[in-house]
Amino acid sequence: MFHYMDNKSDKPPDAEAETPPGITIRTTPEDHLIAWLAALAIAVHMIESVLPSPLPGVKPGLANVITIAVFILYGWRTAVWVSMLRVLVGSILIGTFLSPTFMLSFSGALASLAALWLASRLPGDGFGPIGLCLLAAMAHMFGQFYIAYLLFIPHDGLFKLLPLLMTAAVVFGIISGIIVRSMLQHLENTTDKQTFANRNEQG
Repeated sequence: MFHYMDNKSDKPPDAEAETPPGITIRTTPEDHLIAWLAALAIAVHMIESVLPSPLPGVKPGLANVITIAVFILYGWRTAVWVSMLRVLVGSILIGTFLSPTFMLSFSGALASLAALWLASRLPGDGFGPIGLCLLAAMAHMFGQFYIAYLLFIPHDGLFKLLPLLMTAAVVFGIISGIIVRSMLQHLENTTDKQTFANRNEQG
């Protein structure tokens, strides 16, 4: 079972980059990994935007895989940073900023982040990767649906699509959870190998 991490680490920096005049920006391997994951989330967001969709608003949500992985590894606040950066930068790059598409994406991200915040406050070990992805996918879909009904299609007939949309969210949420679990296992194995190699070098 994976555990949620709070952003309270006081680890010493492993790398430093100096910028004039005399300002030092200190980074750690975790900072590099978070930046890389944010860039990956933006790239996946852009790729998903051009993929054909069987139904309006139905996407695999692969970019949310990165958000869930960051949430499990680094906590809710870092997940918010990565998710908002993905939505804002991704929409600017593909030219949908402040459009209806952006509003739906932004509302879905907020809803999924709210669900993750609630999940992080539950007692015990909480949800695993699949449970978190399922919860976030359903919240994301419901958030988008609510904004679509409230702002763009205020018609009761829209509710006929809700069961189908939520079913798609369940399917894609489970698939995303499997991907997140595999990703975390890969990262864990890689970290263990690097730690073992460092110990051998020091020995």
